[in-house]
Amino acid sequence: MIEGAVTRALPLALAAMAWVLAAQVGDEQKELNQALAEAGASPVEYLRALENHLRKYPDSPRRAELERAATRAAIEAHDVPAAILWGERVLARQAGDLPILEAVTQALLSAGSVDQLQRALKYALRSEELYRQMPTANAPADRQNQIDRGLGHALVEEARATGSLGRVPEALAVARHSFETFPTAESAREVAFWCERLGKLEDAARAMADAFTIPDSRSTDASRARDRDRMGELFANAKGSPSGLGDLVLEAYDRNVALLHARELRLRKSDPNAQLTDPWQFTLTAVDGTKFAMSGLRNKVVVLDFWATWCGPCRAQHPLYAQVVQRFRDNPGVVFLSIDADDDRSLVKPFLDEQKWPEPVYFEDGLTGALDVSAFPATLILDRTGKLFSRLMGTDPQRFVEILTARVNEALTKP
Repeated sequence: MIEGAVTRALPLALAAMAWVLAAQVGDEQKELNQALAEAGASPVEYLRALENHLRKYPDSPRRAELERAATRAAIEAHDVPAAILWGERVLARQAGDLPILEAVTQALLSAGSVDQLQRALKYALRSEELYRQMPTANAPADRQNQIDRGLGHALVEEARATGSLGRVPEALAVARHSFETFPTAESAREVAFWCERLGKLEDAARAMADAFTIPDSRSTDASRARDRDRMGELFANAKGSPSGLGDLVLEAYDRNVALLHARELRLRKSDPNAQLTDPWQFTLTAVDGTKFAMSGLRNKVVVLDFWATWCGPCRAQHPLYAQVVQRFRDNPGVVFLSIDADDDRSLVKPFLDEQKWPEPVYFEDGLTGALDVSAFPATLILDRTGKLFSRLMGTDPQRFVEILTARVNEALTKP
């Protein structure tokens, strides 16, 4: 999971974990089931129930899952000591768990002792390493952006821990590297913070101007107002008056527009689908390397089957999906596309050969972002105009064939 999705995904992940844990059987599990039911939707009560259970059953065969669930509950409950305690236990077993890594790093940074800061730095460096190891060859632009944003955030945490340990010049260099990797208001603020600590007030004001002007979907009106006030403060302290602040803002705006435009051009060179939102404008790459322009599907109903090699439910659903394909094999008004969403494309061809799945299969090439697909399997139907007509996720396997068949027929008869 890429940084930024972590916080948004926690409530869903916590609910899913509760369901999995409650689905177990046996006396221990019956006791846990009741405790979780009594906890309801409260992360505080949920955490308490898990901690009590782990104290009573220290050798539980589900201990790894329970500790992970406790970590997520602690994060949601904003319980910093518990998030550190359970999170570090999870990381001792799964050192590459990025969501937990990032959450524990943030908790340790907020705790702030020297030992905790040193551990935060260790985890931030591990996150950086994991992001750098992610495959980017042939990656669509939105995937590259996710990796770069995650890497930039890891560098911000690294800078924060480094500076808090007294290595301020090094922290400033890392913060600047973060902004260069993926320019955000967060990384600009980090640059400003360490510039100020070094007495470079004019540089700090310039960095806050970046934070104020950089297009960043995660900046709120309130945070931008704070950035503007802090920028003005720093500039007045550096210059002795606010005169010239407007020029600083305009320079930052022009600089950041040019910076993001240059980044967009680089991404477009490697990904013709960069910044596209209309599915008909996408060009998909087949597993055999050939290109497929979706513009040729105008005036047809298009069924998109999104899956991944690691997805067990995708394998279970595939023969059901194949039944629907067969039902419409003689209808030229319907096109079925098999879309793989694996990050590592080298896994796909061997998987298809092993499973004996028919080709053509296409890589998603950014289509998951354009159509907001984040869980698999997902079956989407586009009508003849290219607009989303239906989205099926988690459908009852016993009814999937009939439901998808009915949706396709509805799309075909839509005026």
